[in-house]
Amino acid sequence: MKNVVAALFIISILSFPFSAFGEITLKLAHLNTQAPFEVVSAAMSAVFKSEVESKSDGQIKVDIYPDGVTGKEIETLIQVKSGQVQSSISTSGAIAQFYPLIDVTNIPFAFSSYNVAYHVYDGQFGKELAADIEEKAGFHVLGFAESGGFFAITNSKRPIRSPGDLKGLKVRTMAIPLHQEIIRALGATPVTIAWSELYASLLAGVVDGQMNPVSIIVMDRLYEVQRYATLCNLIYSPYVWVINMEFYNSLSKELRIVVDDAARTAIVAGRGLSRIIDSTERGLPMLSGKMQVYVPSGAVMKQFKDIVVPAANKFLLTQYKEEGSIWMNKFVAAIDKAEKELGY
Repeated sequence: MKNVVAALFIISILSFPFSAFGEITLKLAHLNTQAPFEVVSAAMSAVFKSEVESKSDGQIKVDIYPDGVTGKEIETLIQVKSGQVQSSISTSGAIAQFYPLIDVTNIPFAFSSYNVAYHVYDGQFGKELAADIEEKAGFHVLGFAESGGFFAITNSKRPIRSPGDLKGLKVRTMAIPLHQEIIRALGATPVTIAWSELYASLLAGVVDGQMNPVSIIVMDRLYEVQRYATLCNLIYSPYVWVINMEFYNSLSKELRIVVDDAARTAIVAGRGLSRIIDSTERGLPMLSGKMQVYVPSGAVMKQFKDIVVPAANKFLLTQYKEEGSIWMNKFVAAIDKAEKELGY
């Protein structure tokens, strides 16, 4: 019996985030390579680590777990819930498995610019959404971060110069029902594939195409297995940065301020890196040298909108009913307010 008690005591000490010397360890996971000058989630995690460790006077030590070493996204979020990992920079596709209403933020062509998106997620709508995620999914949200920008559609079969060109293609999506419905509305077949398996799936022809921001296409070298890209700015889907609620609440007020401030600073840094990648030779110019890149005209963009926006709205109302309608209205109102405040 004494041995059992001793063993349980040792396990409890090892699993607790505080060391014997009072230092707090915060394990932060993300899916991508830890290359802060090339990868948005890596830049955010590096800035967060620096800010937290310096401004907490060493009370908190941040250990970064990149490249999905803690498992696939769902597995990592389960570990965040249990406290094995304290924090994760997660895609909305992964969060959707715990909080399906995140779907509402994937309404196609919702944002007219990046500034509007930042205004919405950093403002009252972002605060209300974070509170609802905390209440219903049990994660504390540190913020809504840049995942790479507006989505382009790529494929290996043919140029996509109009919505009809997607007909018959198999297109990889995240496990987000609305993403899947958008692809169906365009006449293609959605196929859910984990991010870690995407490159191999494209190479093997399991799927013909996928949709992601330019910086993500570049980061994972998808241009090696895709020939055509259409910059239709289909969706803006942010990272949802979460932290274990019990861990966060266990911190002193002063340390919570440090963590919150570090996350906000890191999110700004991630957004800046994403825009730099997009607009320099490391982004779109480089991609244009590797793939056939098509920028739709205003008339073609209207064709896309006329198909996917009504389909998305109908799907959200059918899927999430009254609650979906409430959040759709909040989202659209927040966008309208942001555009007015920014003078659009």
